[in-house]
Amino acid sequence: MRHRTGQHTEVRQGGENDVPELVRLRTLLFETLGGDFFNPSSADDDWRDALAAVLKEQLTADAVRILVVDGGDGLAACGIGTIEQRLPGPHLRNGRIGHVIGVVTDPTYRRRGHSRAIMRGLLDWFREREVARVDLYASSDGEPLYRALGFVDHPDPSLCWRP
Repeated sequence: MRHRTGQHTEVRQGGENDVPELVRLRTLLFETLGGDFFNPSSADDDWRDALAAVLKEQLTADAVRILVVDGGDGLAACGIGTIEQRLPGPHLRNGRIGHVIGVVTDPTYRRRGHSRAIMRGLLDWFREREVARVDLYASSDGEPLYRALGFVDHPDPSLCWRP
């Protein structure tokens, strides 16, 4: 799959050869988000090996879409979408929820429309699969882009538990 936007950003589906760069960009994402929860320096490096293994496994999964933009040397940007099947309900007609996981652009390639192009590709993929809702967590830098694409505040309260 290749998709061109008006700004000439070519988006393609990630492949196995992209895994080291995907790990690099995900590491950059966590460093950018900061704080003890996201900062990889507060954890051991085993998570990178686990991430590489899961990425290789998920590259061909029907419920996962990994989109990338090539840079001069490695990847300029990436974004991951997943679809989770939940039970249908009055506000979740078919029970399909999309998740955008970690859209990140290397600082060298920012402000060129790469994240927007990846998001448009992911949103098209979600539409094709008739998801009822798409969720994401936005950094303060990314929030204006997501709002411009139609994302609004989540109606449900969000809590988490970590065993």
